Amino acid sequence: MDISKIRLIAFDLDCTLTQHKTPLCPEHRAVLDALGKRCRLLMAGAGMCRRIFTQMGEYPIDILGNYGMQFAEYDPTLRDLVIRENHTCPCDRESIETRVTALREKYGYTEFAGDNVEYHASGCVTIPLLGTKAAQQDKLAFDPDRSKRRAIYEDVKKLFSDYTVFIGGSSSFDMAPAPFDKAYALKKYCEARGIAQEETAYVGDDYGPGGNDEPV
Repeated sequence: MDISKIRLIAFDLDCTLTQHKTPLCPEHRAVLDALGKRCRLLMAGAGMCRRIFTQMGEYPIDILGNYGMQFAEYDPTLRDLVIRENHTCPCDRESIETRVTALREKYGYTEFAGDNVEYHASGCVTIPLLGTKAAQQDKLAFDPDRSKRRAIYEDVKKLFSDYTVFIGGSSSFDMAPAPFDKAYALKKYCEARGIAQEETAYVGDDYGPGGNDEPV
């Protein structure tokens, strides 16, 4: 890669620029300031744009949220985000419940606290293997190296072929309606602005199987 030709640097947030759900630190803010003098900067996140913007201390940057289902531009006059795209997809909850129940029965996750599935307004879905009301300590202890979820990841992808499936959080699978993922969102953003792939760099942390940075 010829760094001198880079026009865009896109970033993941949690565990890349910040720790999980923690504020952007002054040192990393200074790095963004310096890089922003050389090229365009962009956030590519799994969460909603407003949540990312708030976590970053309202740093002036464009944001791809919800795996590209949402896009917001920073308006320097308003000093705020302006939502440009906000896709929502219908969700067949009966089908989702049936498939998740089958998954639980196959792999023995039939005992759980709270709801079987967590539904999001965008159409994204979370499969909480321990249930939506599981204790935090139980979730953290469940699968710290992701080996339990990686063992069934390919099966989950086949069962939910209409979604892009990620190994999310500490005990769940996160799913975005296909074709949305960070690679799809970044490609769409670059094409609209005439930025070539070789002029783009991406900085993330979750590149393993099922990681939400893996598609990039």
